[in-house]
Amino acid sequence: MKLDSAELRRLGDFTTNPRVLYIAAIAVLVALVSVAAGVVLLDLIRLFTNIAYFGRFSLATADISQSPFGLWTVLIPAGGSIIIGLMACYGSEKIRGHGIPEAIEAILLGRSRLDPKVAVLKPLSSAISIGTGGPFGAEGPVIMTGGALGSLIAQWLPVSDNERKTLLVAGAAAGMTTVFGTPIAAIMLAVELLLFEWTPKSFIPVAVAAIVAEVGRSYLHMQSPLFSFSGSADMSVSGLACWIAIGALGGLLSGCLTKLVYAAEDLFPKLPVHWMWWPMFGGLIVGIGGLIDPRALGVGYTNIDQLLLGTLTGKSALLLLGVKATIWAVALGSGTSGGVLAPLLIIGGAMGAALSAIMPAAAPGFWALLAMAATMGGTMRAPLTATFFAVELTGATGMLVPLVAACIAAHAVTVLLMRRSILTEKLARRGHHLVREYRTDPFALTRVAEVMTADVDTVPALMTLHQAVSFLTSPATRHPTFPVIDEDVRVLGVIDPPTVLRWRRRGEHRNTTLGKLLKGKNVVVAYPDEFLEGLAEKLNGANVSHLPVVDRDSGQLIGYIGWKDLMRVRLKLRSEEQSRKAFFGIARLAPKARRI
Repeated sequence: MKLDSAELRRLGDFTTNPRVLYIAAIAVLVALVSVAAGVVLLDLIRLFTNIAYFGRFSLATADISQSPFGLWTVLIPAGGSIIIGLMACYGSEKIRGHGIPEAIEAILLGRSRLDPKVAVLKPLSSAISIGTGGPFGAEGPVIMTGGALGSLIAQWLPVSDNERKTLLVAGAAAGMTTVFGTPIAAIMLAVELLLFEWTPKSFIPVAVAAIVAEVGRSYLHMQSPLFSFSGSADMSVSGLACWIAIGALGGLLSGCLTKLVYAAEDLFPKLPVHWMWWPMFGGLIVGIGGLIDPRALGVGYTNIDQLLLGTLTGKSALLLLGVKATIWAVALGSGTSGGVLAPLLIIGGAMGAALSAIMPAAAPGFWALLAMAATMGGTMRAPLTATFFAVELTGATGMLVPLVAACIAAHAVTVLLMRRSILTEKLARRGHHLVREYRTDPFALTRVAEVMTADVDTVPALMTLHQAVSFLTSPATRHPTFPVIDEDVRVLGVIDPPTVLRWRRRGEHRNTTLGKLLKGKNVVVAYPDEFLEGLAEKLNGANVSHLPVVDRDSGQLIGYIGWKDLMRVRLKLRSEEQSRKAFFGIARLAPKARRI
């Protein structure tokens, strides 16, 4: 079917217009503010760590295990958690948790508007949590903080809800880039988790923000890449099998971690105290875990370094895995503020390091790196984000193929075994349902001719108003609306019971023909070659449920289409997924037997 020139000019691969440049310019400002917020958050973490564990005001990096306070350090996480509980209760409850589910909820349900208090309290509470030993990362809080700043800037400007969402996500991507120096992974995180779409009008500003943040952190001389890894991969069938195996184990670990977090979250409501005090009890568990293995406290970047260098293996790695996973799940389930990426890297890396003894010989930290990425990708259901994240964190571009193999394997395991991820489970428990499968709009690909009803019941223009009333009220009439056609099969309009009733109330004579009643009326019609996305707009604009379909050249009626017909598109999609049919095969190629 050939489209006319006007239709060709209107249709395009994308709906993006020059306004994307304006939003991208705003994204630059959002990125700069988010970089500043990220730097402040990292400084606050170091400050609170020094205050809590060493009693000094300093921004120097401190090793918690070297604290002079001895056994008293068991109470430090609980003390920090009490402050967080008070901040959540009397400030904003949205500072609880790891931040990404709250950002998703704001995008999908809150018109991408975040409370200004979140922009202040989230980084402050996270810095207190991590600085007092909380086993979290800084990325979740800075994503939430960057998103809040992007939302606040957007709320001062005349932008649409979709543009506000884009700026919120731009701030989140810039914040993640600031902490880790991973702009590509930040862009992929936006695509896989936050934008819920794949369009240039959202992708371009987000990419701009991430790139500007990376340039900004380079001017501040922030380390990049954060961790060193010098290994490489040997391409072989046996190697591929092992990459997939470590990825599948990472997927299983992801499922266990998700179950563990929400099992802990289910336990805290059973305590006979207000939720404000739950973080305190979680903090006590964290403190006890810190006595067992101090390495499990804080962000633990030193642990990631040791795992990638191959100096942390065997029983030591298993101890770190067990303690870190337990206190992280309990603390997160209690509602303490903190992120998930760094803990997932440590837990997954510890598993990989422990398994390296039974895996084929490889560079130091090779299996730990694969397990880190696989665990992160499986837990967050973001395999591409995890792949690029691991590459950018280490600068190991030669590891791209093993990493993507492991992450896809982990992703396959988790999507088959679990209905929801660690991020969407929290939203589901609040009564919201998310679908994270993004597809091309079928209305943009389907023409009217593919779903219209070709066998149309019509009424003639010579039918009188009295006859129309009798016809519409007859038990034999199968549906309520009918096109009215003249002797040349051209459509004059559509009649239905409300239209006929209006004519009767207006005092029209019972013997007046429908042709006369519809004379001069503007008839909204559909064309067989137009796409359903335009048809839906026509139906909504005309406030009708059905439209006659006419030939563009002759103007003659050739079909009828309504909302019910549009639903056939969904049935068609379902049929394409569920209907299985072989077009080539032995049965089709074999000659038919002849009867004698």
